[in-house]
Amino acid sequence: MATSLLTQLKEMTSVVADTGDLEAIRRFAPQDATTNPSLILQAAQQEQRRAHLAAIAKESKDIDDAVDRVAVEIGSEISELVPGYVSTEVSARLSFDRDATIARAHSLIERYAQKGVGPERILIKMASTWEGIQAAQQLEREGIRTNLTLLFGFAQAQACADAGVTLISPFVGRILDWHKSRQPEADFNGNNDPGVQSVKQIYSYYKGHNYATIVMGASFRNIGEIVSLAGCDRLTISPKLLTELDEQQGELTRQLTPMGASSSADEPLTQSDFRWAMNEDEMASDKLAEGIRKFMADQRELETLLGTLRKS
Repeated sequence: MATSLLTQLKEMTSVVADTGDLEAIRRFAPQDATTNPSLILQAAQQEQRRAHLAAIAKESKDIDDAVDRVAVEIGSEISELVPGYVSTEVSARLSFDRDATIARAHSLIERYAQKGVGPERILIKMASTWEGIQAAQQLEREGIRTNLTLLFGFAQAQACADAGVTLISPFVGRILDWHKSRQPEADFNGNNDPGVQSVKQIYSYYKGHNYATIVMGASFRNIGEIVSLAGCDRLTISPKLLTELDEQQGELTRQLTPMGASSSADEPLTQSDFRWAMNEDEMASDKLAEGIRKFMADQRELETLLGTLRKS
């Protein structure tokens, strides 16, 4: 009997829902779920949430408090629908502040505990800046698991492995976007996709050096990218693309397989090594900065929404 691509994918990769839409999560029954400021904003704009969010906003001491309460509220609801991790992001405003990121992570974990959700269920997300990675290293030492997002360059992946983070989210589609904008006539299908190539390089490096950090491809533009990464540790996928995978049948061939360690871990990157490598990688530098700006723009929109509700 023919089975969908999604059913086959779940046999070789942990499928993660890239959404705050509870109905979509119920439908696709993913292992984990990820959120970010953009997805939290979308969830907060749902009319059925409006009265409850207004109550949260009015009870909060300030807008920062309201934003985190809303994120944890939605994350707690999601935690009841998935058996694994729920990712919740620290404010993009703190992307270059190690200590403030650590403090905000502690606050989010405490808020989840008040909702009855233990730290073993939560991944604290932060941008893969040098400061974000160093914050993650400290949090991991304290037993707080982390998800390093907005990852575009190999140096970011190296530094995350050095830091012992739980999971990284390399952004496949946004890497493709950058290259297509500069080479609009080029063939970027299948394995020619530079985002797919980036994840495969990172996956091979991690498995070859026996790093425990989970590789979770993210930000997909089409199901071809997902098919090309079948077998990756995790893939976080939007409801739209989950639907396409669920509706399409055919044989799905595993593309990534862990072959076991072939060499010991490399020497950790220094801060100067990391910053120089990022400076040399125009795409990674451009997309990291742009990603932080975009997440912050959506957070500001959420702050405006909650500020209006506080006054209503």
